[in-house]
Amino acid sequence: MFPFLSHFIFFSFLLFLSRPCFPARILPDKSTVITVASHNATWHEFMKFLDAGRGSHVSGMSELKTYFNRFGYLPISSNDTNFTDTFDTQFESAVILYQKNLGLPLTGKLDTDTISSIMSPRCGMSDSVTNTSHGFHTDRRYAYFSGKPRWVNLTPMTLTYAFSPSDMIDYLSSSEIRMVFERAFSRWASVIPVNFTETGNYLSADIRIGFYRGDHGDGEPFDGVLGVLAHAFSPQNGRLHLDEAETWAVDFNTVKSKVAVDLESVATHEIGHVLGLAHTSVKEAVMYPSLSPRTKKVDLKIDDVEGVQALYGSNPNFKFSSLLESENSSNHAPIGLERTFSSWTISLTMVFLLLFLHR
Repeated sequence: MFPFLSHFIFFSFLLFLSRPCFPARILPDKSTVITVASHNATWHEFMKFLDAGRGSHVSGMSELKTYFNRFGYLPISSNDTNFTDTFDTQFESAVILYQKNLGLPLTGKLDTDTISSIMSPRCGMSDSVTNTSHGFHTDRRYAYFSGKPRWVNLTPMTLTYAFSPSDMIDYLSSSEIRMVFERAFSRWASVIPVNFTETGNYLSADIRIGFYRGDHGDGEPFDGVLGVLAHAFSPQNGRLHLDEAETWAVDFNTVKSKVAVDLESVATHEIGHVLGLAHTSVKEAVMYPSLSPRTKKVDLKIDDVEGVQALYGSNPNFKFSSLLESENSSNHAPIGLERTFSSWTISLTMVFLLLFLHR
């Protein structure tokens, strides 16, 4: 009996060592939400609503409903202009729609994924938009603003952009900011037949870029560090505004702040809005609404490209095969996971076989 026990302990230890290390995404625990909250003074109080569901009554939930209203998920009734602190059926529907639009598990509750997403820094544009006729399918989730506006009557197809002469930040040089936006515009120009040219005439430029703080007169006030990072308006408005209160970075190696935000990532996202794209539910895409601090996301994905090309057509020099190869080359994790899982299965089989032979 004791030899059998010793074999069992030995091979159980081997099994422990050979168990797979899953790189796949798992549901975050409460500490994940706390980590997000520590970087976000704007919406950190929303953590107290964790695990709330229909029928819950939590003091301050009316503020969370205001958040949902701001981003297009919860309209205010004409008969009642005030939100309550009760998690009612209407709010549950809003939560489900939010989860669907953001590519989250459809639980209808304020679970860890949902609260983490709500508390993440994001673009200030509403998510309430006109989706493609294909809806939220797995292969096409890009969306447009209501009416599907785009830039028209451009001969040749060129948009000018300019930086505000007075509303800029001083800790990044003008050359650094210009280089960032030049690269961001180039990414979009590489996939559609539209050129972007900087001009010194701010008032006459098609796209007008500036950094602003708080209420700056466009009806969309900024809220300080993190929270809303930036916003841009649909064609042919051309305004692209960034929150001056953020710690904007062009190189994380030289900026150590935990709340630093990558300027190029936000610029690339907002230019998508300027061209007519709304938010997508594809998390890897540039047009996904949220961006964590110290995160860089500048490469256009298939969803971004298909969406903007449906508006403007394809750049004659663009090759979709190159984009597919690029995305496929960055998706090797599942292969490694399968190999690890196979190794784990073999180890488990060997343990049971050896235990059987030593009975």
